[in-house]
Amino acid sequence: QVRLQESGPGLVKPSQTLSLTCTVSRRSITASSTYWGWIRQPPGKDREWMGAIDYTGSTYYSPSLKSRTSISRDTSKNQFSLQLSSVTPEDTAVYYCARALLVGSVPTSMIGDVARYDSWGQGTQVTVSS
Repeated sequence: QVRLQESGPGLVKPSQTLSLTCTVSRRSITASSTYWGWIRQPPGKDREWMGAIDYTGSTYYSPSLKSRTSISRDTSKNQFSLQLSSVTPEDTAVYYCARALLVGSVPTSMIGDVARYDSWGQGTQVTVSS
């Protein structure tokens, strides 16, 4: 069973860049048909897909966050990371990393469907405040 664990600072100041890392164990992030996503849940709101990186290293982003989001990976450490720039208090949320298994030709809409992600980290609270 794959395991995912988020890590990073719990407090970020407005206008700074939020950086989180997801460490994956028991499965390689280069395993075929795997998609590794970042999803967040602000207080009182639904979970929101932010973006993903697939097993080839290709990246996909939510249109609403694309201008501020960057996802990368380090295959030697079996990790992938999120950077969200110019944060505001509205970016305060629990941030999750998760995995989806999607075989064949996959439309972006499917990659962005939170319900497709079957393995999740425990989540990490990030608060944006001065």
